[in-house]
Amino acid sequence: CSGLIKIRLKFLNDTEEVAVVRPEDTVGVLKSKYFPGQESQMKFIYRGQLLQDQGRTLRSLHITDNCVIHCHRSHSTTAALPDPSAAVPDAGGLPLGAGNLMVPTVMVVLAVVWYFRINYRQLFTAPATVSLIGVTVLFSFLVFGMYGQ
Repeated sequence: CSGLIKIRLKFLNDTEEVAVVRPEDTVGVLKSKYFPGQESQMKFIYRGQLLQDQGRTLRSLHITDNCVIHCHRSHSTTAALPDPSAAVPDAGGLPLGAGNLMVPTVMVVLAVVWYFRINYRQLFTAPATVSLIGVTVLFSFLVFGMYGQ
């Protein structure tokens, strides 16, 4: 058994499996040895890094005896992608969502704050007014940068 290392494969449900491999084995060999037929569905994470390069050896990744590799079995990647031929024709507008409503919401908030700044000057100090001007200018550059093409 000399030259072999044990790696703990830990799954999301806190179950573990021990894999006995050689340090010269690659990530792809580890996947095919312990998850035959499911190699494309398995994702390995070691020290917070996704092991994407199937040709890297375990030694080059500094994986040693008794290290833990987190395993995630994803569902079929081809089934998760939407079929472009089955797409519903778009009505011509953007879909309604939080991202699309952010710019108008910020514009309304800025307009309300400017209204209060003009009508209730006594509530705004000089630094507050300068900050309001800065936020308005910054937001204007953002909007013109996004939509002014």
